[in-house]
Formats: sequence, structure tokens, C-alpha cells
Amino acid sequence: MGQSKAGSHESHVSHGSLKSYIIGFVLSIVLTIIPLVVVMNHMLGKIGTLILILLMAVLQFVVQLFFFMHVKEGENARWNIMALIFGLVILVTIVAGSIWIMTYNQVAH
Repeated sequence: MGQSKAGSHESHVSHGSLKSYIIGFVLSIVLTIIPLVVVMNHMLGKIGTLILILLMAVLQFVVQLFFFMHVKEGENARWNIMALIFGLVILVTIVAGSIWIMTYNQVAH
């Protein structure tokens, strides 16, 4: 019984390496600096800046999940990713539906 505990513990210890943490950190810094530079220097219009910020936020989310939260690692990696995608679909559906209802409900007033 002692060996099974040690064996199962060793399989869960395999988190990211120093190299993956450094790559994730550098990507996070770059994805933060890009919109900062664009906003500070007024390089894009309002809509372009908003789209860039949202795109960088989504990429930042993906970097955080894969490099720091280790979503793709482990014995249930496929289920973790599928559950995450399902949760995001539910989130987008609720937010988009709420915006749609709030926008077109004004016609009734």
C-alpha cells in the first residue's frame, strides 16, 4: 500500500518546467505591453483599440491556462479542456443573450 501512494504521488508531481514557466511569463509580459503601447501612443482608433485589448486578453487567458494552470497536463487533460470549452460556450451564450435582450427590449418602451 505504501508503494501505490508513492507511485501515485510521483505521477502528480510533474508540473511545468522552468523553461515553460519562463516562456509563459515572457508571453504574458508581451501580451500586456502590446495593448499598453497602442493605447499610450494612440496608434489605433477606439474600435481597433478595443478589439486589440480584447484579443490580447483572450490570448493572455489561454497562456495562463496552458503555461501556469497546466490544463493540458495530467490524466484527465482532454476532459479538462472539454469542460473549459463547454463553460466558455455557456458564458458566451449567457452574455450574448443578455446583451441581445437588453438591446432589443428597448423597442417595447
